[in-house]
Amino acid sequence: ETGSSLRANKLRVVDELLSSFPHFYASKDAFADDWKKDKMERMVMMIKGALEARDKVGLKLNLPAAALDSVLEKLPSLCHPTVSRLANDKWVAVETIICESVARSLIPDLKDLGAEGIIEYPLNKIVL
Repeated sequence: ETGSSLRANKLRVVDELLSSFPHFYASKDAFADDWKKDKMERMVMMIKGALEARDKVGLKLNLPAAALDSVLEKLPSLCHPTVSRLANDKWVAVETIICESVARSLIPDLKDLGAEGIIEYPLNKIVL
């Protein structure tokens, strides 16, 4: 999915055979059983979480507290970014989830606003 196995083996994609997405089906009888229904709902939650994370990345950064308002105006997020104080009161840490396509253009802007230690990382699941 990320291409790392291909790169590690010096391979490349020649053509895409098919794209697939998971679907979940259950019989009415199985869904009527409370134990099975609970298990199915848990499975569906995990599948939805994986699907939700497909095109998103996590973003962490440190920045001067004075720049926080400017960064929050520019920073998209799933809900609201997490802002934590650092040991040095003049700095804060910010963590958020954004669309991967936005990260490429956003990271240089964050750097221009004083952000440091910017980390972009892949996500496996986002459970809403």
